[in-house]
Amino acid sequence: MKNKLSLVILKNKFAAVSLSFIILMIIIAAIYPLIAPYDPAAQNLTARLQPPSAEHWFGTDDLGRDVFSRMLAGLRVSLFVGLVAMGLTVVIGTILGILSGYFGGKIDWIIMRFTDIMLCFPTFFLILLVIAFLEPGIYNVMIVIGLTSWTGLARIVRAQVLSLREREYVLASQMLGVSKIRIFGAHILPNIISPVIVFASLAVGGAILTESGLSFLGLGVQPPQSSWGQILMQGKDYIYMAWWLSVFPGLAIVISVLSFNLLGESLRDVFDAKSE
Repeated sequence: MKNKLSLVILKNKFAAVSLSFIILMIIIAAIYPLIAPYDPAAQNLTARLQPPSAEHWFGTDDLGRDVFSRMLAGLRVSLFVGLVAMGLTVVIGTILGILSGYFGGKIDWIIMRFTDIMLCFPTFFLILLVIAFLEPGIYNVMIVIGLTSWTGLARIVRAQVLSLREREYVLASQMLGVSKIRIFGAHILPNIISPVIVFASLAVGGAILTESGLSFLGLGVQPPQSSWGQILMQGKDYIYMAWWLSVFPGLAIVISVLSFNLLGESLRDVFDAKSE
């Protein structure tokens, strides 16, 4: 038990570092126009493909645009897409999971069969299929990600509700004639918040990664908006002569996704320890 608690405390340190970095990213994304040294869309062909320097910290791209300024603009896009897509995922997955687990019967059967059908398709390829019929853009990307990523949360919430529904205190409340709505608000909802929070943290990182992949393929955020995946796509043609176009956005994607994942894993351990 002591060893597990020590592990939880250690992971809490990772959670603290991850949360601090996430807060820093949010602050930077909010004020990036004030700290960006250049206009992210401003072109200067006389300064194209310049390496990192005191004038351009992350170098310039093939159109002479400042990569550091574009990275800051891409941070806002990535966080916006990640948070909005996560919100849609959490709302849809939680509602469907609650309806399926709490009411059961035909409602449970219909929701779970629809969930099974959705799970038959790999999420990323399902998103590619939907985006192919829509106009690529930031709003379509985050809506499609949110509408196709809820299946895992729905199954988690359903399993949690099914377990809670059979607890002694819930059965006792039913025998006393307490209404279903009151039982749900007092006993079911508070106990499903923890897994939803954990899933939400992991979902933001997944949405950022998916958006970057779509932008890399040219199906995500479109110019003149900046995106980390878009910068990576443009840098692949210059990977040997302009390494900074691939390294900096790649590191940004890895660090941001890792931060959300570490926070989610740490929160999961904390909630598991509290439930024992």
